[in-house]
Amino acid sequence: MKNLIADLSQRKAVTVLRILYPIWFVVGLFGVMYVPTTLIVSGDAATTANNILANELLFNMGIVSSLLTQLIFIFVVLALYKLFKPVNKNHASLMVVLALVAVPIAMLNTLNRVAALLIVKGPDYLSTFEPAQLQSLMMFFLDLNAQGVFIASIFWGLWLFPLGYLIYKSGYFPRILGILVMLGGIGYTVDSFIRLLLPSFESIFLQALLILTVGELIFIGWLLFKGAKLPEITKGT
Repeated sequence: MKNLIADLSQRKAVTVLRILYPIWFVVGLFGVMYVPTTLIVSGDAATTANNILANELLFNMGIVSSLLTQLIFIFVVLALYKLFKPVNKNHASLMVVLALVAVPIAMLNTLNRVAALLIVKGPDYLSTFEPAQLQSLMMFFLDLNAQGVFIASIFWGLWLFPLGYLIYKSGYFPRILGILVMLGGIGYTVDSFIRLLLPSFESIFLQALLILTVGELIFIGWLLFKGAKLPEITKGT
């Protein structure tokens, strides 16, 4: 892995990012948002259990895609490090640390979904529990998974601050992209803390915070369609 990253040029890093970054976004959207919102009905354990049993493959695909998202993210972050290391090594290193801290949190959090599936399928060793009790326990693990996502989101926000700074200072991209990415960091981080501190709080303010997170998506789109304006001296490296 170390040799692979060492041999990766800035231009090749951009190529890797143009391939992996959009894949990471789509796979993550499917696993973290589409599957849960499709199958999980808040406050209705019976309907949720029936949805999961009737769409077990889709639920399993959500689990696998959540794990794949984290694996892809590792390589995305390493490619970003290679791209921005010449700009500021310290900030690039901080970006990597903050980003990768979220990976084990998110992957271990996925165990809550696995537990929910095991419970709803009702293996023999859970036969002493009533169906309603099993459904309640299933919802507990699904809620725990949602809380785990909020915890991981703290770091999904924090890593965007050094990334946005590097984008702003690099000259490889329009500076506005760096500002938008840092605003996305504010959106993720503040939203996560508010939801953990005030679980029942609902406000248009939270929606505004989530809108800020599109800055990262805009950066991905720019990278995909426009690439990066690298200095001439690095083009042969």
